[in-house]
Amino acid sequence: MQEEALYIHTWCKTVERSLDWGESSSWSDHDFEKLGELIFQKTGTLLSITTLKRIWGRVKYNSSPTTATLNTMARYAGADDWRGYKKNIAAEKRSCLPTPSPQKGIKQKGYIMAAMAMALVVVVLGILAARNLTPPKAVKPNLNGPVKFSSRKVTDGLPNSVVFDYDASALNIDSVTLQQSWDPSRTERIPTSGRQHTSIYYYPGYFTAKLIANGRIKKENPVFIKTHGWTGIIRRNNNPVYLTDNDIHQPGGMGLDSKTLALKLSSPVFNGQWLSFYNVREFDGLDGGNFTFETTLRNTSGVDESSCRKMILYILGKQNAIVIPLADKGCISDLNIFTSSDWVSGKSNDLSAFGCDFSQFQKLKCEVKDMTLSVYLNNNLIFTKPITQTIMQIAGICIAFEGSGEIKYVKLGNKGKIVLDDKFGK
Repeated sequence: MQEEALYIHTWCKTVERSLDWGESSSWSDHDFEKLGELIFQKTGTLLSITTLKRIWGRVKYNSSPTTATLNTMARYAGADDWRGYKKNIAAEKRSCLPTPSPQKGIKQKGYIMAAMAMALVVVVLGILAARNLTPPKAVKPNLNGPVKFSSRKVTDGLPNSVVFDYDASALNIDSVTLQQSWDPSRTERIPTSGRQHTSIYYYPGYFTAKLIANGRIKKENPVFIKTHGWTGIIRRNNNPVYLTDNDIHQPGGMGLDSKTLALKLSSPVFNGQWLSFYNVREFDGLDGGNFTFETTLRNTSGVDESSCRKMILYILGKQNAIVIPLADKGCISDLNIFTSSDWVSGKSNDLSAFGCDFSQFQKLKCEVKDMTLSVYLNNNLIFTKPITQTIMQIAGICIAFEGSGEIKYVKLGNKGKIVLDDKFGK
């Protein structure tokens, strides 16, 4: 039990360093909620605020985290499961230890005596040098000092490199943190003596880059990576497959069939492989607090190709996002909804209405009005929940399929205006 606690403590400290949000003892419920969102985005599993606070010891709990929770923590750290994570940590520790070589008798003692003599010489020289040196005057940090921070794209296509220009020299500290998006893996330490840093964005979206000093956000700057109409991408971390217009415009609609997807992936099995269709741009200032989105679509994978045949709709805003999933009826336990202010997990809520028969096209509708999110499937209201914050202006649409998929129709707007009305196929 004590050994397990040490591995959990190591995991927590690694996460804290990657986030650079300051001391975890001062984290708020909002911070833990945001961390839960980051973990879900990377692993597909939602850890509640209470679970995360138990992991950090902020809530008293006598039992260890469940195996499912530990495996989710491990996947967030880049391992396959908790056993693999512990092996990785143990291997790192061993790599830091000197490799012993067999020595015997006097020969070994000779090495020890020589090492002691050398250490004595180093100590004496250090004392003599210290007498002739004046310790440098400590420079006091000035965290209220002025900071400059801006960004510029180098192209209009994908992938897209972004140049960050910054000046944080007035803070009187060695380095600051550049968080390029919500993803903690997109966080880097950069020296305050520098003036520029570049980064590659492989996917479109509206990102808020942050310059952080000692856990405090000093400056924020938007990075808006747009598309030219609809763009199809097979997501593979930092090695995506960009699809051509000829690839995605099929006779039946916008999509990609299983045969073509299998050729591009060199695999006939699509579990964990996501095919995404993006349309990211300014939508005439359409407010995320008053809109209606409609689409007709289906996951075209067979059950032998994609076990759950999931689909996820993302309504991207300049402040946040709305996440609406669908799946085969037997997989609704794995679904998670994000309303723009709250996560709703299929583990603790009955989301059976989001299970569907993908042998037929599904008509999905998402609407926000009077601070309430409503979701309709095939003209039936299946979900409604009040929200406490909106996504602000709508900045993009992403429709993602686990496996192959097809889209017939997409419409976005409100009673006052229609900003997107696309019909695909013949």
